[in-house]
Amino acid sequence: MMDKIIIENPRGVLKQLSSGKFELKWAPDFQGKMQRRFDSTQAFIDSEIIRCMKSYTPMRNGILYKSAILGTEIGSGSIMYAAPYARYQYYGKLMVSRITGSSYALADEKKILTDKDLMYSKARHRLAGAYWFERMKADKLTVILRGAAKLAGGSPG
Repeated sequence: MMDKIIIENPRGVLKQLSSGKFELKWAPDFQGKMQRRFDSTQAFIDSEIIRCMKSYTPMRNGILYKSAILGTEIGSGSIMYAAPYARYQYYGKLMVSRITGSSYALADEKKILTDKDLMYSKARHRLAGAYWFERMKADKLTVILRGAAKLAGGSPG
């Protein structure tokens, strides 16, 4: 019995060998094509998350939002904020000086966490507040995933 080709397409060939076993051979350029597609899809997801978070991110002068653009390596799958106060703003709880109780502290002084919520201005971003990624995700995840699926060649459904 000769080798019998069962399936052949641009991704590779599936053959039934004379021994009765099956052999799958990927096309030589398949991995590179798929890796490029996955990389561009991850870059799309990262960019869309940052873009969609903008209206949820607290904004006084734009530095916090822009620090996500500067701190993130697009395509890495990890959104990073470069602003040193990003974590404080994200969790939305007031931190104060151990010495004075003020929200201002000396450069080397460690602050303590309180149970008091931060107040966010809605003047520039009406959705601004704590946990902006989680809140954006609840509103926009389906749209982001639909775009990613389209780029990756999957079902946009």
